[in-house]
Formats: sequence, C-alpha cells, structure tokens
Amino acid sequence: MPETNKSALVISAHAADFVWRCGGAIALHAAKGYDVTVLCLSFGERGESAKLWKQEGMTLDRVKAERRREAEQAAEALGVHDLVCLDLGDYPLELSREDKNRVVEVIRKVQPAFMLSHSQYDPYNTDHMYATQVALECRMIAQAWGHNPGEKVLGAPQLYLFEPHQTEQMGWKPDTFLDITPVWEKKRAAIECMAGQEHLWEYYTRVAINRANQFKRNSGGQASGRDCKYAEGFQSIFPRTVDEL
Repeated sequence: MPETNKSALVISAHAADFVWRCGGAIALHAAKGYDVTVLCLSFGERGESAKLWKQEGMTLDRVKAERRREAEQAAEALGVHDLVCLDLGDYPLELSREDKNRVVEVIRKVQPAFMLSHSQYDPYNTDHMYATQVALECRMIAQAWGHNPGEKVLGAPQLYLFEPHQTEQMGWKPDTFLDITPVWEKKRAAIECMAGQEHLWEYYTRVAINRANQFKRNSGGQASGRDCKYAEGFQSIFPRTVDEL
C-alpha cells in the first residue's frame, strides 16, 4: 500500500461493516499517519439490527441513533479521521444520482491512496455488493475531467475488497494479507462497540486468527515465514504496477 499519499477511504454499506471487515487496516494505517475516512452509506437499521428491534417499543429513529453511536465509538477506537454517514436506508440500499454525486464529492475530497469496500457478489446481502458497484462507479466518475471541471480529479487508487461473511459463496479470493497484530486490541475494542451484533464478536476474532496463519504461510512458509497472530485478507480489483517482484 502506498506511503506517499497519506489518505484512505472505506465505503461501507452499513454502520458496522467497516469494523468487522477492515478495522485492522483502518487502525494500522491511522497509526502510520494516514487520514482514514469511513463513508457509511446506511446505519443498517432495518436489516442488521435484530437485537435492537427485539426490544419493546423500539422505533426506527432510536435504532438509527444507537447504530450511529456504536459506529462513532468504533471509529474513535480505530483512529478514524472522518466518519461520514449518509443515512440512505438499507434493505434495500438504493442511491439516486444525487446520492452518488455526494459519494463522488467525498472521494475527490479525500483523494485516497487506496479504497476499501465489499465483495462484488453477495447473494445473502445484496446491499453489500451494491455498495461496491457504487464504489466502482463513483471512482470512475471521480476520475473524469469533465465531471465538475476545475475540481481535482482522482488518480487511480486500488480498490481492495474486504472479506465477506461466507467467502465460499461470494467468489471472494484474497490476494493480499495484512498483518494487523500491532493494532489487534484496537480492532477488538471497536468490535465490542457493536453491541447490536454481539454474535459476530468471536466469529471475526477467529477469522483474524485464521488469516494470520495464511499470512505466515505466504510470507515464507514454515522455513522462514514471518510470525503473525492476527491478519485481514483483501482481494484487489485492479492490476498493480511494480518495478520488481
């Protein structure tokens, strides 16, 4: 990941997605001096807040408020520079042209060295794959010199797809593993901010441990692999340009 442009952007369908799937990447790059912006398209108030809806007298506004509070606490724990919540609704998540232009505005403002979003296919939660479709479309628009001429256009940031919940069903194949051991406690603290989805806390802890094993294996194998306790996996969309392998 580039070190020259100290910015990164996460496009998260719902308010908790950025925590489970790339909280380590956020905390690690924040510690390295990156300004990491997290753009939440919705709070996940309808489809990902079952625990809250089971409480007597619950309302949509109260669920949104609680989800916002959780997201803000998690963002603080991870060192997020800016948490942007568009509150566009979920199940289904749908963006108008005006909404997409707001996303483009954020992308151009941040000028990210890299971007993070969901897998391209998710039959269990179409909000997720729609968010990545939006990310790709808005990335393209942000690169267009004819869109709002005079603004600084976007370069060509890599889009990394973070890990979905059931990888085998999503066609997600990681090609990048990131050691998040130095910031694991920050990610775990952020995970525990998500009280509305407590059933996922241990699941994503196990995911990080499993990816750490793959990090070690792919960093040199049993003979010379680098030790790693917790890691995250990502799938890159675009080719990377290198001077040596």
